[in-house]
Amino acid sequence: MDPANPADALLGSNCTFGQLAVHKLSVGQWLADPLGASYAAPVVGSRNSNGPTPMPTILGNEGGKAPPTADSGVRLAELMVTLSMATDLGMGQPLETAISSCVAAMRLGEVLGLDAATLRTAYYYALLRYIGCNAHTYAMAALFGDELALRRDFAAVDPGQIPEVLELAARYLRQANIGESPDRMAAMVASALSELPGFMRESFAGHCEVAQRLAGRMGLDDSLIMCLGQVYERWDGHGLPRALKGEEVAPAVLLVALAQDAVIWNRIGGAEAAAATIHKRSGSAYHPQMAERFCEGAAIILADLDRESTWDSVLAMEPGGHRPLTDQEFDRSCEAMADFADIKSPYTLGHSPGVSGLAAAAGRRCGLPEADAKMLRRTGLLHDIGRVGISAGSWGKQGALSEREWDQIRLHAYYTDRVLARPEPLRRLGDVASRHHERMDGSGYHRAAAGQSLSAAARVLAAADTYHAMTELRPHRPALSPEQAAEELRREARAGRLDGDAVGAVLEEAGHRVPKLRRERPAGLTGREIEVLRLLARGLSNRDMAERL
Repeated sequence: MDPANPADALLGSNCTFGQLAVHKLSVGQWLADPLGASYAAPVVGSRNSNGPTPMPTILGNEGGKAPPTADSGVRLAELMVTLSMATDLGMGQPLETAISSCVAAMRLGEVLGLDAATLRTAYYYALLRYIGCNAHTYAMAALFGDELALRRDFAAVDPGQIPEVLELAARYLRQANIGESPDRMAAMVASALSELPGFMRESFAGHCEVAQRLAGRMGLDDSLIMCLGQVYERWDGHGLPRALKGEEVAPAVLLVALAQDAVIWNRIGGAEAAAATIHKRSGSAYHPQMAERFCEGAAIILADLDRESTWDSVLAMEPGGHRPLTDQEFDRSCEAMADFADIKSPYTLGHSPGVSGLAAAAGRRCGLPEADAKMLRRTGLLHDIGRVGISAGSWGKQGALSEREWDQIRLHAYYTDRVLARPEPLRRLGDVASRHHERMDGSGYHRAAAGQSLSAAARVLAAADTYHAMTELRPHRPALSPEQAAEELRREARAGRLDGDAVGAVLEEAGHRVPKLRRERPAGLTGREIEVLRLLARGLSNRDMAERL
């Protein structure tokens, strides 16, 4: 075992459920203070928790008014909906599953006559329920293979029915160990299943802890953070990790659990199948009254979720009016989203903040205006949000990737683009963030964009991401020294794959000596003026150019 390898214990042939705690612990410790934050998570699942260390809250400002600072142009609900799309990917679910669950929860909540505060908490909880989903994916992949497929199938299982859980776990254990002898296979499956209760308790607790820490870093309200500690609790007290029972479980938690299961089963077999499942689990997983009222109006509560634009529907339901985020709040949320992406693998902890700082500073060295440097900081934080949609098994593979695995890996840039597609301020960030693997010669992905189609900011981000990644440990190679990474970056520039100016700025910012070669620009134009001409040549209107610039 290599003590310098953060995942070595999870990759060996004798990996057990107990080793899940290794990754969960390292993630929990890192999230406690990744960027100098002092947030301390409340006790997982406690309804009497004092919540996080006092700090400005996004949901808790008096009267719902934002602090008097610059408006980021992004609403709180828009950001939460965007993040929910990423959690859909991380849970192996179709995009907009969490959005549909939120819509269904709000409809059911109104039928039940729940108070405004509970509905408000339930709205955001439905969108962020799985924000901690990346806490243990690396260990899950090492044990079960494709953890995204496992989660997709687990969503339809009643965790309170142990035979269902054991059958599903055994099936994935066998798939993950194809090629073993029958005797060894039987022994491995039996041993793993005997440890399954401890595994579930540990992994669910880790999910809740990470969710609470991320929500705390975003400055979210205490009542929401409390709910994120109860994600896997049940009405009958057979949930995890604290076995809360009945009224001990927050109403918003019970409401959203029912709504999400209803959405899953509605997709499987329609409203009738959803109602049958909810009725069957009434009094065990769900509050009996909630289950009864849902079954009475299932067709109405689930109506049109697959046909109408649930994005527009869920935004229209935002409780308490539209809540714009300040620049400070938006930046803090981007930092939390970077953490959410990076904990997909122990190899990438801290990667996105590192790229963010390097790209922003390199952009300034390139002469980009401060607005572009600010944009680069944010795109650096968000560029790998699509990583969560790829199995941790692919990210952690020590050997060569198959063609199919490479195809999957390349999708992460597309997923970043997809998650950040709306609203317009996030779309502009996503347009640059999703180009971090594009190359000047068109050999990159996911668009295979080349040359003049890549903005100066996109070129800087690509160079910063490449350099920073090379200096980090990966499962298939050791970390390169700064000098080795610098030489590789120069080689990429000489080959025409990375922009030379961007490479020079990144290397200079990283502390390398770079020759001061001033490139003559046509007609004495500045870099900014040349960028305007590039956009003009592409046919952009004045308004579009202003947004890009």
